[in-house]
Amino acid sequence: MTELNVWKNVDDYFMDKLLPENEHLDAVLQANKEAGIPEIDVSPTQGKLLYLLAKIKGAATILEIGTLGGYSSICLAQALPKEGKVVTLEINEEYALVAQQNIERSGYKEQVEIILGNALDSLPNLKKAGHLFDFIFIDADKPNNPAYLKWALKLAHPGAIIIADNVVRNGAVTDEISKDERVRGVQQFIDLLKEEPRIEATAIQTVGVKGYDGFILAIVN
Repeated sequence: MTELNVWKNVDDYFMDKLLPENEHLDAVLQANKEAGIPEIDVSPTQGKLLYLLAKIKGAATILEIGTLGGYSSICLAQALPKEGKVVTLEINEEYALVAQQNIERSGYKEQVEIILGNALDSLPNLKKAGHLFDFIFIDADKPNNPAYLKWALKLAHPGAIIIADNVVRNGAVTDEISKDERVRGVQQFIDLLKEEPRIEATAIQTVGVKGYDGFILAIVN
């Protein structure tokens, strides 16, 4: 049995034991697949982790950079108080349309706002409008991770949690001479975290149905 099969079996075990059936989230994955959206959503166990972290934080305002088909948006929305809000940014119009449909079917139309366009255009507009967030999830194009972190700091309440996904890159993050722009973006992101006195952070390696990767968990002081 391959490592990936073992990791998938363990994920399946934990999902069976710890994650109750959620027809809305299952329907999202099916709708995304039918729409041809890449199957790069967070896994169900990772989605539950996002939900738990947002709930532990008591987040009322959440920013997500990278909507895809809305799976993680809904996981985060489930953690909100009644008056809470997720603002999620997506550059791909087709993905945003599918995500909007998924969000509406899941009953979170009032809690989730999708902003279509380049995130680096949308983030300054959020700042100008006076938005601040309790929880920020970065899961978009990796070459722009350093810029996303800089904007996350400008948009974060004191004590805000920042999560950045896909930072291990199957171990390639340690390759100092990598020519992969995604790897380089993550490395520059990590270097910024190292030098940023306003943030305390750690990195967690993960395995599972999505293979070998990891995420950053940070808090803004």
